[in-house]
Amino acid sequence: MKVVLFCGGYGMRMRSGAGIYDEAPKPMAMVGPRPLIWHVMRYYAHFGHSEFILCLGYGAHHIKDFFLNYEETTSNDFVLRGGRTELLSTDISDWTITFAQTGIESPIGERLRRVRHHLDGDEMFLANYADVLTDAPLPQMIDRFARRDAGASMMVVPPQSSFHCVELGEDGLVGGITAVSDLPLWENGGYFVLRQEVFDHIPENGDLVADGCAQLAKRGRLVAHQHRGFWKPTDTVKERAALDAAYARGERPWAVWERDTAVVSA
Repeated sequence: MKVVLFCGGYGMRMRSGAGIYDEAPKPMAMVGPRPLIWHVMRYYAHFGHSEFILCLGYGAHHIKDFFLNYEETTSNDFVLRGGRTELLSTDISDWTITFAQTGIESPIGERLRRVRHHLDGDEMFLANYADVLTDAPLPQMIDRFARRDAGASMMVVPPQSSFHCVELGEDGLVGGITAVSDLPLWENGGYFVLRQEVFDHIPENGDLVADGCAQLAKRGRLVAHQHRGFWKPTDTVKERAALDAAYARGERPWAVWERDTAVVSA
């Protein structure tokens, strides 16, 4: 199944004032020895989905250069014999990657519209942001959606905010304080499973969620996969640094390819 990844935004909140994070698009921010987009793609490839369509925009050349000059020895064991490298494993040798320039200012829905012809009319396909990591059970999400008469599925997660909601009564008296994460709410977590039907509801320069998914929801054709496991966005320098530190400690639950003993076929 083809995987469309949105990786063309500016990522303004990721900028620190100096260095690569100010020049490169957000998906190229490093977590361990590889950028975010690699971790997302490695997740999909682990489950047998290794045909990628990258919706490029800002900083596209950084992403192109990374893959055109990909060095397998960075994340794979190898033997150096007689001055020649013999890989003991490989990351991307079986990947097919389409690099599509979808505009600098394009909203996500428009980016998706501009790569529709690369989907070859496939009834179902996957789509996601290129900067969100999870350990969600992808095969179950796909199978559940495939059995439903729906146009789209999105993963939803509990609110991630560390703030608290305050209940106000008369005269400014506080009636209660509740952590946002404890509220009976769900957030869009990405990891979309889509049918071609979604294109019927995304207008020119429209948005995938606000337009496409919202219209499908009104028609009762949007389903959600509730995930309470690991899910982390990477919108800020602080969030990226936290993931990088966790990687260094060996705490990387999103790296399902490191712990699963069998690859699930697409």
